[in-house]
Amino acid sequence: MRPPPPPLLSLLVPLLVLLGGRAAAAPPADSRAQLPAPRNPKVRLYNAEQVLSWEPGSLSNDTRPVVYQVQFKYPSDSRWYDTSDIGVHCMNVTTTECNFTPSSLSNGFPPHFNVSLRVRAKLEDLVSPWLSVPWFLYYWNVTVGPPENVWVTPGEGSLIIRFSSPFDIPASLATFVYYVHYWEKAGVQKVKGPFRSNSIVLDDLKPLREYCLQVKAHLVWTYYNNISRPGHLSNISCYKTTMDAATKLQQVIIIAVGIFLLLSALAGACFFLVLKYKGLVKYWFHSPPSIPSQIKEYLKDPSQPILEALDKDTLPTDDAWDSVSIVSFPEKEQEDVPQSTWTQDSGPVCQPVGQEL
Repeated sequence: MRPPPPPLLSLLVPLLVLLGGRAAAAPPADSRAQLPAPRNPKVRLYNAEQVLSWEPGSLSNDTRPVVYQVQFKYPSDSRWYDTSDIGVHCMNVTTTECNFTPSSLSNGFPPHFNVSLRVRAKLEDLVSPWLSVPWFLYYWNVTVGPPENVWVTPGEGSLIIRFSSPFDIPASLATFVYYVHYWEKAGVQKVKGPFRSNSIVLDDLKPLREYCLQVKAHLVWTYYNNISRPGHLSNISCYKTTMDAATKLQQVIIIAVGIFLLLSALAGACFFLVLKYKGLVKYWFHSPPSIPSQIKEYLKDPSQPILEALDKDTLPTDDAWDSVSIVSFPEKEQEDVPQSTWTQDSGPVCQPVGQEL
């Protein structure tokens, strides 16, 4: 049968016991007690993990297996209960630990109740005295680990952080708040928070800069005066922000202006070199003299009558006149001249035809 939960006022008394930090005095030994009691009990409360461990008592010259029995109780009840009442089997176990980690939020010890444990050793009919463990309160004593599955997406001058809580808790009793520790690489660390969401945006960051960050979770016990239990920081991770729209526009303008200036400088340099070395440039780009195609063919085959054909092509036609000369005669002789004769030699020749004197 599950023991009834303690009233709220009973929670205040055990808190004084937590400050002592020592194991409570063991109750009177059982009449059958002939075994040494276990030693150095420890309660590990890390995230959802709840484990009680101890060291075995020293047995001399006895190799028989020893088993252990664990019981618990709440401060409002003087009766001790076996752990099977909360679904944990730590009755006659051979290991030196008892795992109370709940499989779901409805199992295990209520996280806002004070709990006391005790353990003893058993060897057949022999038993040891009970070893009592100090009271503990889960929400008060738990060690909160870092957030899990941290995922960072770089944005335009920002970082978008997503993660999951260290462990599940009932929302009616407690909640997690988160803080982000971030800094520009080789810069001063800053802290932003608290945040209740599992998605955080760090904005107002410089574009194209590398930032490092860590995330921390705080367990806030809302059921009891918002007591906060700080957790551990996540591993350091660094990311580089991307460009925003203004930075992209500036970069495009700078690149365009740079290309224009570079091309202008190259064009000016080329123009200056052409003016300075004009003769050399003309020499480089002047095509060398070439042999006419007919001469090339003649050089290949001198037997062809190529040169004679060229000579014929260059002779003047029959109707072509080199020059025309007009010869005038005295008026009297001109009457006796019936006609003139024109020749086509290198110059005109006029012969008058008349009677012999």
